Amino acid sequence: MTMTEEMMDAIEKDLVFLATASSEGIPNVVPIGFARPIDNGSILIADNYMNKTRKNIEENPNVAIVTKDAQKNPFQFKGKAEIFESGKIFDEVVEWAQNVMTKLNPKAAIVVKLTEIYSVQPGPEAGKKVE
Repeated sequence: MTMTEEMMDAIEKDLVFLATASSEGIPNVVPIGFARPIDNGSILIADNYMNKTRKNIEENPNVAIVTKDAQKNPFQFKGKAEIFESGKIFDEVVEWAQNVMTKLNPKAAIVVKLTEIYSVQPGPEAGKKVE
């Protein structure tokens, strides 16, 4: 599944909401200020303050993401999340976060590999999988 340039731009410039669920299926949704595409099939997220979200990803890597302004970017991105606490991608997240706010000290980098994209546009196309 690949994102368009418009989708990638919206993810990078807008607040996103990350939905997770525990192994028991208990849902959790949090706003994320540090999210950006790595490429047209992956989204990078900085874990600055995650607690329940992090635990959920460790138990169940299936996640969903929507942008705050779903009118301009009416899509839901689903995928599998992987946590990195060291290495190149982690170092990138630390540099990125500290360039924006020097007091931040990310605990991990989370990479979401997209598996599906759905429309959240109100109307007859709502919930339709984007091909």
